[in-house]
Amino acid sequence: MIETDHLLTLFSETRQRTETLCKPLEIEDYVVQPILDVSPPKWHLGHTSWFFEEFILKHHKPGYQLFHKDFAYFFNSYYETVGERVVRSDRGNLTRPGVAKVYDYRHYVTNELKELLQQPITDEVEHLLRIGIHHEKQHQELLLTDIKYILGNNPIQPKYNDSFSENKFQENTQEWINVSEGIFEIGHNDPSSFSYDNEHGRHKVYLHSYSISNKLVTNREYLAFIKDGGYSNFNYWHADGLEWIQQQNIRHPMYWYAIDDEWKHYTLQGLKPLELDAPVTHLSYYEAFAFAQWKDCRLPTEFEWEAAQHQFSWGDRWEWTESAYLPYPGYKKPPGAIGEYNGKFMVNQKVLRGGSVATAPNHTRPTYRNFFQPELRWQFTGLRLAK
Repeated sequence: MIETDHLLTLFSETRQRTETLCKPLEIEDYVVQPILDVSPPKWHLGHTSWFFEEFILKHHKPGYQLFHKDFAYFFNSYYETVGERVVRSDRGNLTRPGVAKVYDYRHYVTNELKELLQQPITDEVEHLLRIGIHHEKQHQELLLTDIKYILGNNPIQPKYNDSFSENKFQENTQEWINVSEGIFEIGHNDPSSFSYDNEHGRHKVYLHSYSISNKLVTNREYLAFIKDGGYSNFNYWHADGLEWIQQQNIRHPMYWYAIDDEWKHYTLQGLKPLELDAPVTHLSYYEAFAFAQWKDCRLPTEFEWEAAQHQFSWGDRWEWTESAYLPYPGYKKPPGAIGEYNGKFMVNQKVLRGGSVATAPNHTRPTYRNFFQPELRWQFTGLRLAK
């Protein structure tokens, strides 16, 4: 049996932070779903509570009573194993249950789990609890990026608050870090710290000599790509990427606006002049790849990134890599519904490494593997060059 004081503190802090992130919202902001990839803030509040209820409380707290029999249907995301759910595109249609009711649900689950943690718990419950905590941390980042999309696509583009700083300047001079060829070990190997199953299967890779930038690409550099006709030169683009920018009429990063001959970008602090020396963000993989081609460089593989990450600062932008999201050698997805967390998404996606200004505290690590489809860019995504 496991003592729970530390876990109780971590759980409580995580639950509180999610609600703190929602405090700047108006009640109407909680329900909006402008596009498929963006979930309403109210849904995030309910889903993260359902996760603890479904995987821990229902099965491990004697006598536990469901808060509401239909909430599993409302707030299940993609877990086929645990039953039917509202389809993703309809989350914004859930005007009921109301926001107050969802907060009641949230507090009910929080209190029930705190009660469970008053006693020693099994290894299985500890494992599920750690996954649940980090699952909620993932949704804290999604909350911020979804809120930014919701507010940024409001015709008046209201600010979220005055304190969230998303464009930190990189003070150091751009340099190339040279890495000699050799064999490197990749993957998580610290059993005392949390990690996801897709980081497991530590293995050796051989890397040829390469160089990687110590800095992320900036808005200033990306603006030069735009001014040089980067979006109209087919030589820089994958065929899929070229088709995407043509069909979607993409000519600049998300949230960029040319107003009265001046570039501006929408931030969580509102619409501001483009901060030229901040790392460029809200790029698709296609755009990151095209920029690298224009610079006569490339994107690093996730293995090159991990082998060199201790030599540069990272964490302001999720960094697109040239690696497909695939299992490591010997990967086996966990049994049951938890096995749906990562394994079934290992197709048609690219790996991103690092973290972003929106990533929750104490959540990312050098072996963390984020992943998205190549056209997505509503997250704080950027790039680091390699050659």
